Amino acid sequence: MLKVNIKDLAVGMVTATPTYSKTGQLLFPAHTTLTSQQISYLEFYGIPSIQILPENHVTEELLDGASQEETISFSQKVRKSREFHAFKVDYTKKTQLVKDSFNRLITQDKDCDPNLLFDQISSLYSNHLTSLSVFDMLHNMRQIDDSTYSHCINVAIISRMMGKWLNFSENDLNVLTVAGVLHDIGKCMVDHEILTKPSALTDEEYKAIQNHPILGAKIVEAYPLDERIRSAILMHHERCDGSGYPNKLTSKDISEFAKIIAIADVYDAMTASRCYRKGLCPFEVIATFEREGFNKYDAQYLIPFLNHVINTYISNSVLLNDGTLGKIIFINKDFLSRPMIQTSNGDYIDLFKRPELYIQAII
Repeated sequence: MLKVNIKDLAVGMVTATPTYSKTGQLLFPAHTTLTSQQISYLEFYGIPSIQILPENHVTEELLDGASQEETISFSQKVRKSREFHAFKVDYTKKTQLVKDSFNRLITQDKDCDPNLLFDQISSLYSNHLTSLSVFDMLHNMRQIDDSTYSHCINVAIISRMMGKWLNFSENDLNVLTVAGVLHDIGKCMVDHEILTKPSALTDEEYKAIQNHPILGAKIVEAYPLDERIRSAILMHHERCDGSGYPNKLTSKDISEFAKIIAIADVYDAMTASRCYRKGLCPFEVIATFEREGFNKYDAQYLIPFLNHVINTYISNSVLLNDGTLGKIIFINKDFLSRPMIQTSNGDYIDLFKRPELYIQAII
């Protein structure tokens, strides 16, 4: 066993012993694979250090054999499942394929067909047919890979789910999926130091970022693609109230696919960790959509998205801002970001009636 200070913990480390709060509450059982949210959770409770297994002592059998008598979170159960391990391997391979395809498209390789991106990632959702299982997988992959390429895969899958909820035809779903994969290809042409800058951007740097939809649309010009793909690349940062970029279009001038991808893009980007901030809890993102989203995004796409995505978090374990642990048991359809919580000691908290409380993290 290794005693590791909280500030030195890294995502993927595995706990050697059960971890308790200063009041004796079980936080994590032994053999828990740590996520960024869980490390933040330990910081929140003021835990100075924990026992970690040496890397060469961690085996799949050990993780699979973790005590079933100890309380583990829904996310931990997902990460310990064989389905997640298979998804993780496939996802990692597909991320590299997308990266290679982007490089070939950018260099104008005439033998590269952007439509094949659909085939490259199709297994990621075809093997996990329900939106529930797909979102479970994506949420837990977030701890492993947050690159531009993985973001593009996430947006493609989320956009496709939105299309299914909207009863799109199979052909339209396939086109929307490719548009989702390609939506941020222009970022590959932006200076990497700007994309990863931890401090505030200068006006010039921000303009460079805002140029990526134009760069992306230009990259795919030479390829035989459905026009809806190019328009989605160009318009996915436009907003219905005219506050977006690069052309400050309003709702009537923004394409349908761009409106869908805009929602998927923002949801995935806000819940992801970046060099300059930690990822937001999905419920904080949903609250932001509820509070200001209906001016910026088309309600005919935003409402189905929120109603469906919120249900993927039923039964998830959560941490409230006062340190309470609980589980989501009921969704308030009028206030999606404030569900009913059953606490670890069996009490019930209606967050709609407790405005001082909110979900700080899904664990």
